[in-house]
Amino acid sequence: MDFTNTTGPRSNQTDLSSVFTRQVLPVLYLIICVVGLVLNSLAACIFFRMSSSSALIVYLKNMMMADLLMLLTFPWRIISEAGLGGRLLKELTCRYTAVVFYLSLYAGILFMGLISLERYVKIVHSSCSSSSLPYATSIWSSSSCSSLLRHARFARALSLLAWLLLLLCMLPNSFLSNKPLPASSQWSCMKLKSSLGIEWHRISSLLSVGIFWATLLLLAFCYASIAHRVYRRMGRSGNQQVRRKSNRSILSILAVFFVCFVPYHVCRVPYTLSQKSDYGFSDRSRFILFQAKEATLFLASLNVCLDPIIYFLMCRTFRESLLPKLPCCAQPKQQPTRRSSVSNGGSISTV
Repeated sequence: MDFTNTTGPRSNQTDLSSVFTRQVLPVLYLIICVVGLVLNSLAACIFFRMSSSSALIVYLKNMMMADLLMLLTFPWRIISEAGLGGRLLKELTCRYTAVVFYLSLYAGILFMGLISLERYVKIVHSSCSSSSLPYATSIWSSSSCSSLLRHARFARALSLLAWLLLLLCMLPNSFLSNKPLPASSQWSCMKLKSSLGIEWHRISSLLSVGIFWATLLLLAFCYASIAHRVYRRMGRSGNQQVRRKSNRSILSILAVFFVCFVPYHVCRVPYTLSQKSDYGFSDRSRFILFQAKEATLFLASLNVCLDPIIYFLMCRTFRESLLPKLPCCAQPKQQPTRRSSVSNGGSISTV
C-alpha cells in the first residue's frame, strides 16, 4: 500500500508527485489532524466514562479507537510529504505507519458495517418478533439469534475478531517490506517490497476492497430495511419527530460512508494494478491514477472529523454527556418530555 509518493524533478518519469501532493495535501492533512484530534479526544473522554452496556456502544468505541489510531499516522505523513524527514523517515512511513493507517481505515469501515447490522437486528427483527410473524421467527429461531447479535459480550468478541482478521491481512505488508533502501533519490514504497511482498500487497489490497464492497452492500440492505420499517410504523402513528430523528441517524452514517470511502475505492483497484508493469499502464495514466488516489485517500482520512457526528446522532448517552460540556448548549434543566421510539428503551437512539 503505497502511502507515500516519490519526490524529485518532474522530468523524471518515475516521479508521480506534484504541487498538489507535495504542498497542498500536507496542509490539508495538518488541518484534519488538529480538528480530528480535538473532536476525538473529546469523544474519548465521553466514551471512556460510559459503560459498554450495549453492542452499539461497543462498536462506536472501537470505531473511535480506529480514528485515534489513524490520527497517530498523520504527523508522519505530513512531515514525509513535506520533504522534511529525509530517506529514513520515508522508510519508516512506508514500512510501518502506512500499514497502521490502512489498518485503522478498514477497521472503521468494518465497524460501520457492524453498527448497521446491530441497528437492523434491533429495529427490524425485534419488531418482527413482537408482531409474531411466523416467517421472521423461523428465520431467527425466535428472538435468541437477534438477542445474541445485540449482546455487548458478543459484540466485544466480534470486535476482537475483526481486529485480528485485519491484523492478519495488513501486518505482512510491514514484514515483507524488507529490501534495503534504494540508492536512487527517487523511489516509491513498492521498491522496498520483496517479490512475495508485492504479491501480498496485491492480495491484501483486493481483500481490503472486498471488505469495503461487502460493507457497502450490508449498509444498503440494513438501512433500506430500517427505513421501510420506520416509515411503515411511523406512518400509522404520524409521529414526524421520530421520523426526522430516524432520517438523521440513517443519513449520517450513509453520508460519511459515501463521501469518505466510495471515491477512494472506485479508483483504488486501477491504481493498484498500475503499480505493476505487467498491465501496461502508461506513465501519464500512472500519474493521473496516483493523483486521484491521493485526493480520494484524503477524503477517506476525513472520516476522523466526521465520525463524531455519527456518535452524536446515534447514541443518546453520548449526546446527553456532550451537550452540557458545550458553552453554547449549557441551559437550565427542562422538564423531561416523552420520547417515542420504534425500538426498546434505553440510552441508545432509535437508529
